[in-house]
Amino acid sequence: MRVSNELFDPTQLYWQDYLPLLQQFEGHQFPNCDQLNSQLPDGLVSQGGHAIRFVPSNELGDEAYEHRIYTSGQVSTRTENWHDLFNALVWMRFPQIKTAMNALHFQAFDQQSKGSRGHLRDALTLFDECGVLVYSRQAGLLESLAERRWERTFQYSKLSWGTDIQIAISGHAMLEKYLSPYKSMTAKALLVQLDENLPQMSRNDLLKLLDNGIATQLLNGNILTTPASLAPLPLAGILNWWPGHEQSAAFYNDPQVFRPPPAGLQPMPVIRV
Repeated sequence: MRVSNELFDPTQLYWQDYLPLLQQFEGHQFPNCDQLNSQLPDGLVSQGGHAIRFVPSNELGDEAYEHRIYTSGQVSTRTENWHDLFNALVWMRFPQIKTAMNALHFQAFDQQSKGSRGHLRDALTLFDECGVLVYSRQAGLLESLAERRWERTFQYSKLSWGTDIQIAISGHAMLEKYLSPYKSMTAKALLVQLDENLPQMSRNDLLKLLDNGIATQLLNGNILTTPASLAPLPLAGILNWWPGHEQSAAFYNDPQVFRPPPAGLQPMPVIRV
């Protein structure tokens, strides 16, 4: 797709992991399922053992979305739909996380009582739709975010974003929101402390490492078991992530966006990869 237009400003950092994928598709039109399938990693299969592939929604029956992926590999994809296109891009960027989450949905669906989704499926859905990965070697930066110390997180540590602490969007609904961003956009963050001895590597290689490491922990039942496993992250606070406006002290003095932590807050956990 041609992405230098009113919807996609390549200079905006929130697109950095997905513009290269979109640029694989020629022309102005939405890519079809065959084009999307061509960009999936070779040999990607569901935990049920079926090759993952995008299939037009109008060719599929009424079988539950996650159940179908696990048992057939078919990912229902609506034609010319931004939400489903971004979902496909996340499958390309974080394929192991997506297959792990699908397996957990499938298992929980069979185990849950009728009429109740359960904490696990709620957490998985939040992360799938609105998730981001926030990762750093420095525990203090992640702990400030977990404790919702916004001033320290966004103002005192402003220049740390993009260097000592980084972020990657993993929720497809979050990507869709950036077609028309607004100040109060809040993601659900999985906070990841990297091993201090981890060698320097490219961003792509680091995202692959996170994809594999987080997927393994998901399947082992170590992380993302309840919605409380995720930290709220007002994305407008990140340096250079709010287009067209100065991120001054007055900008951050907005309790409707940078909400003070509740009394007795239990900070979200920081996981290690």
